[in-house]
This record gives sequence, structure tokens and C-alpha cells, in this order.
Amino acid sequence: MSLIPNPIPARMKGLNRAEICDVNFSEFVKAWSGDVHARPAAGAPILPGSELDAQGFRELFESQLISRHLDLMARVLRVQNKVFYTIGSSGHEGNAMVARLTRHTDPAFLHYRSGGFMAERFRKLPGMDPVMDSALSFAASAEDPASGGRHKVWGSKPLWVLPQTSTIASHLPKALGTAVAIEAGKRLNHALPIPADSIAICSFGDASANHATAQTAFNAAAWTAYQKLPAPVLFVCEDNGIGISVKTPGGWIANRFRNMDGLDYFAADGLDLANGYADVQRAVEHCRTTRRPTFLHLRTTRIMGHAGTDFEIEWRSIEELCAVEATDPLLRSAAIVLESGLMSKDEVLALYEATRRKCFAAAEEADRRPKLDKLEDVIAPLAPYTPARVRAEAQRADYAERRLEVFGSEAKLPENQPPRHLAIQINNALHDIFAKYPDTLLFGEDVAQKGGVYTVTKGLQKAFGPRRVFNTLLDETMILGMAQGFANVGMLPIPEIQYLAYFHNACDQIRGEAASLQFFSNNQYANPMVVRIAGLGYQRGFGGHFHNDNSITALRDIPGLVVGCPSRGDDAATMLRTLTALAKVDGRVSVFLEPIALYMTKDLYEPGDGQWLTSYPKPDEAMPLGEGRVYGEGNNDLVIFTYGNGVPMSLRAARAIEAKHGWKARVVDLRWLVPLNETYIREQAKTAKRILIVDEGRHSAGVGEGVLTAIAEGGYGARPFQRVVGVDTYTPLAGAAFLVIPSDDDIVAAADRLA
Repeated sequence: MSLIPNPIPARMKGLNRAEICDVNFSEFVKAWSGDVHARPAAGAPILPGSELDAQGFRELFESQLISRHLDLMARVLRVQNKVFYTIGSSGHEGNAMVARLTRHTDPAFLHYRSGGFMAERFRKLPGMDPVMDSALSFAASAEDPASGGRHKVWGSKPLWVLPQTSTIASHLPKALGTAVAIEAGKRLNHALPIPADSIAICSFGDASANHATAQTAFNAAAWTAYQKLPAPVLFVCEDNGIGISVKTPGGWIANRFRNMDGLDYFAADGLDLANGYADVQRAVEHCRTTRRPTFLHLRTTRIMGHAGTDFEIEWRSIEELCAVEATDPLLRSAAIVLESGLMSKDEVLALYEATRRKCFAAAEEADRRPKLDKLEDVIAPLAPYTPARVRAEAQRADYAERRLEVFGSEAKLPENQPPRHLAIQINNALHDIFAKYPDTLLFGEDVAQKGGVYTVTKGLQKAFGPRRVFNTLLDETMILGMAQGFANVGMLPIPEIQYLAYFHNACDQIRGEAASLQFFSNNQYANPMVVRIAGLGYQRGFGGHFHNDNSITALRDIPGLVVGCPSRGDDAATMLRTLTALAKVDGRVSVFLEPIALYMTKDLYEPGDGQWLTSYPKPDEAMPLGEGRVYGEGNNDLVIFTYGNGVPMSLRAARAIEAKHGWKARVVDLRWLVPLNETYIREQAKTAKRILIVDEGRHSAGVGEGVLTAIAEGGYGARPFQRVVGVDTYTPLAGAAFLVIPSDDDIVAAADRLA
């Protein structure tokens, strides 16, 4: 093979490096003077000893050129405000090999330098146009088939590329979760939407490999391999040696991953298609046949900077920039087509310029296409909700025979049992849901044989087997990543996060990934799931902060998320039915927030009164989304808005307030915390003479602030009101915990202030 001479040197320090890389290619082709072989036949190797045939090389080269000219187009048209994204793929075009050697039904989770991959994958289905589709995304056009103009993403529903935004490692857990789900689906005889031997592909950079979220995925992958659990994920580390401006130490990725137990390591040269193709092929075939986690270390480079705003000349020497630009993979590809005789200089240059014209023409056309210019259009895919269909699904009870099998007999059905406390009714509801939906899975820490630390999931594994109810490793990020994987292949995951405080470690798997997918895919993809989280305060004799976390602010701030919080057993059952229906019908992500301190609560006013026990609702009953529960309907002297532990507290306080002030109180259990039903809150507030808001969360950014805002914006802010809330502090241990959260006496004291 001919050696590639250095590209022409930069003639001025201030020249645009994109222009230089563009000129470098043309000048390199014009100046090329190596030996030329006879033009190879379509099926012959592109060069002696290469496993890549001439036709395949030609197509890969075309995909590389498409990727490059999309980058160049973005740099030019960004300054004209016709393009809104300039993080490019230049130097990474070798990832087109991964696309060629995999299938369009292999789910792909790609990072932002995947232009070559996408251009090549578009070949997998007839009639698709990688240039126009990409241009529409660059232009933020409403006709963008990937996201509808909401973000520049690499994505395609027919090509099984699930849209990722500017991903920094957060997609690795769900990629691994998808690989696990493919295998689990086969074991459960679940009808997979993709072939049974599919693999999950996940690309990322060498800098991202250091991220904690990436490390959790690598560890979990090795954990599955150690237990001989199939997990066919192909991790593709595109190593360009730098993250924005921070260099990766030489040899770090190879040293770190080459000998990692449970992660099978392969290396390939992504800068040389003829040389790297066979190694990529070996990695893909290994992953597909062994069903083991596989790590493909793909050598790449980065030219033209991190993005259009990254002027590398300000922080890298001109000599270093020229050396990097000399490794441009397009120069090597041009040398191969010339040396092999596949194309002449004129043909290469003609193809280069024709690709440029096509990309610019597509971009100009995309600029003329409609943009998102109405708020309702922007948010349309964020939180799809079809109330009638959800209600019908939640109330569907056509599985009576299966229920009898699960519960044992008509007499043992939960609705035929005496009133029970919250934990038992949640357990009954979960058994019901598993009987209704054969594709439901429940997993987390301690949920299987033990039945959870509070026995809420007791008996589920025995009733439905270890393939549907199982323990995971102690890693909340991976639990939620796995949930997304199961959702991706059409199953209904119910992951458990053992305590609310533990959710914060993994919050981005919901905020940045699961809850955002419908929005950024224009509702083409969804992550339907119900996340069970035990939380809130008032546990006695146990805990401190991590077991009595009352901060739900992180949940309230996630667009599109639904959060339900029951305070009693019958509400828990009907709420769970609605949440699972919401997942099945509208693909929504929701959190079922379970108040730990109420799990075993039986009494309300006096020991032994049993007034917090409830009967189990029949399977055709469900709670409408956003509907609260009112105690003391028609009482207007004082209206108390609350939820969770605040409900029984407020009911007890209401009795004391009536004795003290003669006020008849109405207690409103909100039940649904995200989104707050502002219309319902205002309806309850408009007849109130006085208002109390009892929020066991913290003073700042809690549910109470949302309630108060809804009342004020509804025009009822002039009502005398008080807010009873927790203190802005972490929860201490033992009895001190009760000093920082509201009590019955605090509610009565607030009523005194209103008096």
C-alpha cells in the first residue's frame, strides 16, 4: 500500500480548519502518484489480503463522503442560521463498517459522531435517503423523520436507531438492558419485534468510557457474563484520543478493557476500511454467536474540532493540528480506491463534489420546509394521553380464569377478603397485574425470594417464576437501564427502587433517557414502565436520611413523568391499574411512590380502630388520572390539601380543629403529584373559607408550592392560607427525624394561626 503524504500545511494560523480539511482531500487526490492495480471486479477484494470486496468498499466510501459533507455543510450553513448543530463525525467515518456488518434490526444506540454509521445503515432498506433525512434534522424541520425537529439526533424508526440526544454515556445502561431483554424475551416466549438473534449496538467515545454511567454498564455486562447470562451487546468505543480538549492518555482504553473479565475485547482500525473491516466483522460475529458482551475498540481521529464553536487553533499548535489532519480516514479511503484501480482521480473528485452538491441542496431544501412554530406542536409527543382508552384498559377484567389460578379459588380472591393494610393491597394488585399482563416483569434489589425489604412483593416469584420476578445487582442506574431495555422490546417492566434516596443516584436514566424518548422521537419510540419507589418519612426506629427521604423535587421536575402516591390500600390498587394501562396504551413512564410508614398502618384515630384498613377493589375498578379523594365533602370552613402520610395526619388534625374552633374541615388527598391536577385543586379551593396545605416534603420546591401556585393562578389566592411543610434539611436519625417533618400538632397550630 502507498503511504499517505502529509496534507498541505496550513498557510495561515487563522484559517478555518474545516476549509483546510476540505481542501486537503482534493489536493491529496490530485497529487496522488502511487501504483495503480487493475480495476477489481465487484466481488473481488478491494486490495490483496483484504476481506472487504470492491463493491462493499465503494459503498462504504460513499457513506463516508456523505457523512463528511454533512459536516462541512453544517459548518457553512450554521452561520446563515439554516443549520443548528455542528458537532460532527469527521474522523469517525469508519463506524460505517459497524453499520454494514450489522443488521437494520439490531437496535442501535449511537453517540453524536455516527454520521458514517447512519449513512451506511440507510442502505439496509430500499427507498430511504440518508442525505435528506439528515438535512431535515440539521435544519430542525418539523418534517424531520427522527425527532420532528425537536433535536438534531441520529435516529430512525424503520432502521431501529433509537434517537439519542448529545449523549455522554447515559445510553449504555439501556443498550445493555436491551441486549438482556432480547434474551429474556426468548425465554418467556415473548413475541420480539426483532429477530431472536439480534444484538444491541452502543457507540461512545473514549472520554465517555470514563463516565460513571458507562462504568456501571460495563460492570453489569461483566456481571451477566460471570453468571453465564446471555447479553449480546456490542459496545463500540470510538477512540479518537480526546474529549473536547482533554486528551485521553495513550493506550488507556486498550489497557483498561483488553483484559476485563466478562467483556470480550476486539480492536479494529477505523481509519482504514480495507484493514479494519475483518476485525470489525470478527467482533460482530462473536457478539451475535456467543451472545456475550463484546467491546470493540475502534481507532478513530477527530478533525475539524469538537464542534463548529471549537476553534482548536486557540489551544492546539499548528503542528499538532496538521499531524491530526494527516490521519483523516477519507485520505486513506481515497488512496485505497486509487491504488486498487476502483476509481480514477477524476472519478473520486467528481464523486466528492457531487456528494457536496447533494448535501447542500438537501440542506437548502430542508431550510424551506416547515419548522415547529406552535407550542402545542412542540409538546405534542411529550406526554401522550388518551383518557378513554386508558380508562377502558385499566378497567378491563377479562382474565378471571387466570386470576383464579393465581389466587387459588373464588373465596381467596382479594376482593373477598377482609379489609387489609397498604402493603398487602399493593401485593394483591401486583399479583393481579401479573395475571392480566403476561409480559410484565418485576425486578430490583431483594424483590424475589425475600419479597422486598417490606415484603410488598412477597409470593410474586413463587406465583410467576424467576424469569418474571428476579433480583438485580445493587445498582439503581442499571435497574432503570434494564427497564428501558425490556420496554424497547415490548415488555412491561415494573422496576423497584428500594428507597427514594437511592433514586437520586440514577435520576438521569428517567430524566434524560426514559421520559425523554417519546419527545425526541416524535412519539415513534416509548419506554413504558411503572417504577415503584418506597419513600417519604415517618418510619420509626429505622433509617435516617436514606430511608426517610422526603424529597420528591427531582421527580416533579421531569417533563412527561407521571407520579402517583397512594395513602391507602384501595387507592394503591386502582392507581396501579391506571398506571399500567397508561404504560400499555400511551407508552408512558410513571413512578408509583409508596409511603413506607403507611405500609403496615391499620389504625387512624385510636389503636385498634382499624380505620386505615381498606377492602380490595374489584378488578374492573380504576382511578382516573388526576382524580383526588375528598374526606368531608361539602365542608367549607377549612380545606386541607395533602397527600401520602399527610392524609391520616390531616384527618386526625381535622377532628382536633373542629373540637377547638368548631370548623368543619374537608381533607383533599391529591393522590397524583405529577402532574398536579390544577383544575381539580381550584375546584376544591373556590368554596373554601380557609386553606391549609400539608406537605411532608421540604419547604423549597415541594408539592405544596405547586398547590399554592395553582390556587393563586386560579384567582383564589386571597383566601386565608397556611402551609405546613418539612424543613429544608436532610433527615436525621431516630427521634430527631420527627422535628423536621410536619406533625398532627403542626397542622392544628397552623389552623390556630388562621383563626
